[in-house]
Amino acid sequence: MGVVENSLGVILGLTGAVCWGLADFAARFASRRVGAYRTLFFMQFFGFIALSVYLKFAGGFSHVAPGWQPWAFTAVAGLLNVTASLSLYYSFEIGVMSIVGPVSSSYPALTVALSIASGERINALRGIGIAVTLTGVILAAMSFASKPMNPLDAANPSTASRLSRGVGWAILAAVGFGFMFWFLGFHVIPLVGDAVSVWVMRLTALVSLAIFALPTRQSLRLPHGRIWWQLAAVGVMDTAAYVANNAGLHIGPVSVVSVLASLYGAVTVLLSWIFLRERLERSQWLGIVLIFAGIICVSI
Repeated sequence: MGVVENSLGVILGLTGAVCWGLADFAARFASRRVGAYRTLFFMQFFGFIALSVYLKFAGGFSHVAPGWQPWAFTAVAGLLNVTASLSLYYSFEIGVMSIVGPVSSSYPALTVALSIASGERINALRGIGIAVTLTGVILAAMSFASKPMNPLDAANPSTASRLSRGVGWAILAAVGFGFMFWFLGFHVIPLVGDAVSVWVMRLTALVSLAIFALPTRQSLRLPHGRIWWQLAAVGVMDTAAYVANNAGLHIGPVSVVSVLASLYGAVTVLLSWIFLRERLERSQWLGIVLIFAGIICVSI
């Protein structure tokens, strides 16, 4: 693989990380107003509409491989995506953020392992860069600060089980994302393309969320007020992140691009530090330094 393709893959992976970080930062506020399920549904809707307009004028559907298999594979990726996303949001809802966040951010470890098992080869320097970057992602997302225990929690024996359930959902999210990005890079994008694969995944997510809303007693009623602009921004940025990430998976090594795209957690932490004045611990600053060091290694 040439230097140009590798550099472009790095840029696209980092672009995906920035867009995902911005989207998650905005989604934090939207979820508190309308709920995680409705936020996920309506942001998928706005992303689907924006991408449909783009593909209509760009002629994106003309490059899809013939047959039913490309569409079926992309639909499977869409189901993996919505399952992993719901697991992630649910882990944030019932678990301890400083624990479930790093666990869910570890998904590139599975993607890298599957990529190498599928025949992808990386040199020693890039391997070190991937390991350093992944360590930095986990450190940047993790908080070691001790928090005062709520007296009600101390007296509530269900606290331990709630923590356990949160970690379980975070592990499910990590496994889902790790398998999905490998599946996208090796089996979906070569057949469907970058943007069309995201379009099918958005459609699959919308349909599945609508079908399961009633059995799971989730509301899809229309939100009111300015929250629409927030949901639209989340949907467009998240969709742009997926398109950039998929383009990177198409051009560069899946193992490298997936790790770089996972930096969205560090982006969200930095945005919280800048706009919400949340303090960063020394371990988080160390994680950010390791991230930049890892990026340099995988870019060489």
